[in-house]
Amino acid sequence: MREFIVEADGGSRGNPGPAGYGALVRDAATGETLAEAAEYIGVATNNVAEYRGLVAGLRAARALDPGAPVRVRMDSKLVVEQMSGRWKIKHPDMKPLAAEARSVLPPDQVTYEWIPRERNKHADRLANEAMDAGVKGGQWSPSASRAALDVPSAVPEPSGPPGDATAGAAKARAALARGRATGGTGTTTAADGRTADAVHDRAAGPADSRAAVHGRAAGAAPASEAPGGTPSAEERRTAVVEERPAAPADGSPAHSGGEAPPAPAEEHRSAPGWSAAPDLGAPATLVLLRHGETPLTPQKRFSGSGGSDPALSAAGREQARRVAESLARRGTVQAIVASPLARTRETAAVVAARLNLDVTVEDGLRETDFGAWEGLTFGEVRERHPEDLDAWLADPEARPTGGGESFAETAARLAVTRDELVAAHAGRTVLLVTHVTPIKTLVRLALGAPPESLFRMELSAASLSAVAYYADGNASVRLFNDTSHLRP
Repeated sequence: MREFIVEADGGSRGNPGPAGYGALVRDAATGETLAEAAEYIGVATNNVAEYRGLVAGLRAARALDPGAPVRVRMDSKLVVEQMSGRWKIKHPDMKPLAAEARSVLPPDQVTYEWIPRERNKHADRLANEAMDAGVKGGQWSPSASRAALDVPSAVPEPSGPPGDATAGAAKARAALARGRATGGTGTTTAADGRTADAVHDRAAGPADSRAAVHGRAAGAAPASEAPGGTPSAEERRTAVVEERPAAPADGSPAHSGGEAPPAPAEEHRSAPGWSAAPDLGAPATLVLLRHGETPLTPQKRFSGSGGSDPALSAAGREQARRVAESLARRGTVQAIVASPLARTRETAAVVAARLNLDVTVEDGLRETDFGAWEGLTFGEVRERHPEDLDAWLADPEARPTGGGESFAETAARLAVTRDELVAAHAGRTVLLVTHVTPIKTLVRLALGAPPESLFRMELSAASLSAVAYYADGNASVRLFNDTSHLRP
């Protein structure tokens, strides 16, 4: 029986931002490429683009032989796990995309497999070609794709907002506010150049996840190269971060001071990011507050979502009071969202009382579950579980001993949460009261940094960071590890 392999990918230069997907169909027996599909879809998020690539690949396989079994291979762990039924699809606007993918072929005819990013370079290249064409006002074509393979040519990233390809800044603002993807018509082409049926319905949905850079379920490896050295789909970010000493490997920070940065501009007057055009309007700004100290913090013990859930210590309560006063002086926070754990809810309650705001609890902001390492120091884990620790330090997909949560899984969860918050709070400033790993992960994703950067950030208790998300897709890290408010 004939069998197909579908490889698919999608990316957004920003998140949301100019986006595109790529997909191809291979003969499972020979490895021959039978069809390719790619499309620039306008302003969208990474996961929207990835799902669109999946749908395009399945449709191309159906056009070749509607009865052939299909093995889908993608490096988006989120999409693979959701389509395999192992992860729930919580975001209401992601459900139609998954339903559309399931409707292309009978479910028992399709299987899903996660593959490392380096094994998905063909689909990644097609997605980049589609985006390169889109930012120049056109659409992907198979002839351009073949030319790119033969004669690579670098395509510079525009320094300002996209031009006609994204219908200008006004359309970008509207797309971000609605949290919806815009787009045109995709093209699917057989390997010999014949056009197959590939006019795709628009998938509209608010920014929903990428789990890591480019929507990678978090532990994406460093960027693969697109033709001519153009960065991969997920790598287009704009951000600046202060250089700080490295944090301990267990993620427990050492205290650090630093001069106070200028207070943010007033509501709806935020200055544009370093590469954002001034007419893009106020960004959605996520102010990231790590909770105050608990009894475990000075001891640098693993304290995740699967442990004892400690409350704040006396020092932690004082830190919460001071940060509340600092935020009151700035006067820019319009909403507060907290992790469900005790230390974050307690910190958020102190701040909320000072700012006269309510607190919304968001499960996606919880700390990583460190499994059997909860309550242990890094040295104790090294003594008891050396092999598991080495694997965890080397691979973002590795879990702590006892079935905890990997950094890849954490990033996938946080990317979904981030997108929901950005879509819901366009133009507003929201305080997120959360933990070490979630804050480092959000900063990492905004910077387009690799997973190993988590071990190179310091994050003090009760410190403030901020990431602004603009309508053109750029993200700017505007503060990092500010603890000036904690000094007497």
